[in-house]
Amino acid sequence: GSKMTNDTTSTSRETTTETTMPTNQALIDLQTHLKNSKELALPVAAIKSLLGVIQRSNSHTMMGLQEELRCASDAMIQWASKDNDDNSNNNQSNTPSLINRSTIALASGCQLFMKYVTRCFLELPDFTECKKQVLERGERFAGISLAARDRIAELGQEFIQDGQCVLVHGRSRVVGALLIKAATMYHKHFEIIVLEGRPDAGGCKVAKEFTDAGIPCSVVLDSAMGYVMERVDLVVVGAEGVVENGGIVNKIGTFALGVVAKEMGKPFYVAAESYKFARLYPLNQADLPDLTTKKLTFVDTAAAQS
Repeated sequence: GSKMTNDTTSTSRETTTETTMPTNQALIDLQTHLKNSKELALPVAAIKSLLGVIQRSNSHTMMGLQEELRCASDAMIQWASKDNDDNSNNNQSNTPSLINRSTIALASGCQLFMKYVTRCFLELPDFTECKKQVLERGERFAGISLAARDRIAELGQEFIQDGQCVLVHGRSRVVGALLIKAATMYHKHFEIIVLEGRPDAGGCKVAKEFTDAGIPCSVVLDSAMGYVMERVDLVVVGAEGVVENGGIVNKIGTFALGVVAKEMGKPFYVAAESYKFARLYPLNQADLPDLTTKKLTFVDTAAAQS
């Protein structure tokens, strides 16, 4: 009986060690990807990190590989969801702060990749061949995801016409790429109104990017959205996630902006990548998983514009 107990304990420790090592490395990979490329979307960085888990995996069964991927996904989501009270260290490590950001997009990217791996195994029951195909297709999938922003910008710029006034809310890389491409590559002349974007003054930061690209841009208070709406020809926003009922999860104030735009008959467009489609069906504003950091960091508007 004693020998059996010792063997069981040893096996448990080995399993814990094997699971913990790839989990820790996946988290390191995620932070490295984000540090090396500030333009890399969080879900794409997660997918690339999960590919690393597969490359390093010593599992001999699909169940073992799926468990490693699940643990790595949970670790990344937990890290991104926590209150980063030690973010002062980010100045030294250059690890991006995720405070005030939803992690729904990250969770969606992980879930999408997990579904993809499972589907691949159903198509190819042989584990070795399946693992090979997952890596090949996964790299291709990551490449397609990286190119999604440019593809959306190319298609979306057609909605922008000369002489228009575009209202923007939040700091979306996709929206930024779309508007800058319309102005610089297609030489369209239009102006942008950006809502300030409290609490992190994200609107002020993106306004500087538009100004640097030569686009006339002005920043207004979030509470002035109704006042400026009559001047606006269309509204363009990004999204942290797209849910199953057709709604979106985005920066606070987007719901009010949509209501005002609808009431005043203004077109309202959302630019978002397909890997942000989440398996969520919220019934109201409060019916969302608690995947947002708790701590609010207020940024001075003047400092954000400098």
